[in-house]
Amino acid sequence: MTLPDAFRAALTADFPADFASSDAADLVTYGKDWTKVFTPAPSLLVRPRSTDEVSRFLKLASAHGVAVVPSGGRTGLSGGAVAAKGEVVLSLERMRAMEPVDTLAMTVRVQAGAVTEAVHHHCARDGLFWPVDFASKGSSQVGGNIATNAGGVRVIRYGLTRNWVLGLQVVTPGGEVLELNGALEKNNTGVDLRQLFIGSEGILGVITEATLKLTRLPEKVDVFLFAVNDLQAVLALFEEARRGPFTVMAYEFFTDRCSRRLEAHRKIRPPFEAPTSHAVLLEVEDAKPGALDGWLASLFERGLVNDGTLAADSDQAKFLWSLREGISESLSATGLPHKNDISLPISGLKAFCDELEALLAKGYPGWELCLFGHIGDGNLHVNIMKPEAMDKAAFLERTHACDADVFALVKAHRGSISAEHGIGLLKRDFLSYSRTPVELALMRALKQTFDPKDLLNPGKVL
Repeated sequence: MTLPDAFRAALTADFPADFASSDAADLVTYGKDWTKVFTPAPSLLVRPRSTDEVSRFLKLASAHGVAVVPSGGRTGLSGGAVAAKGEVVLSLERMRAMEPVDTLAMTVRVQAGAVTEAVHHHCARDGLFWPVDFASKGSSQVGGNIATNAGGVRVIRYGLTRNWVLGLQVVTPGGEVLELNGALEKNNTGVDLRQLFIGSEGILGVITEATLKLTRLPEKVDVFLFAVNDLQAVLALFEEARRGPFTVMAYEFFTDRCSRRLEAHRKIRPPFEAPTSHAVLLEVEDAKPGALDGWLASLFERGLVNDGTLAADSDQAKFLWSLREGISESLSATGLPHKNDISLPISGLKAFCDELEALLAKGYPGWELCLFGHIGDGNLHVNIMKPEAMDKAAFLERTHACDADVFALVKAHRGSISAEHGIGLLKRDFLSYSRTPVELALMRALKQTFDPKDLLNPGKVL
């Protein structure tokens, strides 16, 4: 879109000199997220430093009919932060302030641009933790985490992001500033508007600040890596872990295809004596030493695991986690993955994966399937690698048909087409596979109520 001259003149007159940028490199960088499907084409980048600047800018954009794409750390994989049609990118990266931790209430208020890992470090000094954690924590931002209701590796223990947000400050598309719930644990005064914005992917308003709920840092954590025969064994071990003498913090798995890509990229591999088709990473809290020894011995005696290792210290624990957290980067570095993050009822994972393998073998021969994910909460990361001899454009076109087949299978198994990365642009055409016509109509009604001009993240989700 072409920005009106009056809009540009008002930006120059009413905002700081470095508020807006039309630098070509900036537009490419800020106009995209981690998807490799869409070509970024924003008309402008703006970087406010305060909620007041966000409010004044959105009022200006609304008055001139200018479309705006909110932007955080841009680590999403659904195209939710892509500006492909001349929109203005509104980056929150300069809004990174964090207030002192309230150790009595166990809360902290931060601006939306605060990086997830920086929040962790900020709270750790007081022995507290915001338990939203994933591989991209070093670049993801709190506002984006909340806007996508991010999941991550410890959902089995702590739940999704929405469980750890007490209050929000949100700016509507018309520039009104909303203070929703503050730091209140209890507030039973009608519809909780705060929850409408959590997971809405920036189509209803721009989150500028949040009051986060904290918990105590785990005192004793153990990390294990096990080798097992197949997915059925992964699930059997999970059932045993649920009954183990500890609290499960994370339960992750990955296949040998992922390991081979990881070794090719990072030159590291699981520390097993023999190759294994499936590996399980288990993190537990407060394990009872005597009972733990007996539990581990029982796993080997009954043939539930073939090999395994326990991290002896924090460095070894980081290494074991790197085997899991380095997969996504390694897949992208060694090929072109088509990514889907889906969720299924845990008891149905084995049947789904068997049918998925059969579907690909029949309809898409030669496509390599790399599976990993958060088995503990039913979240699978389905990565289909482009065959080396296949043209990229042809592959991307073919994956759209493949998605329809995969999502039909997800629907048949009562799953969700998006577990934690949202809908964005990439899955917009398939939202009906997980939502009914009535639900979609209600979502559109909400969008019309909050953003009647359809200027905020237009074309995303709906």
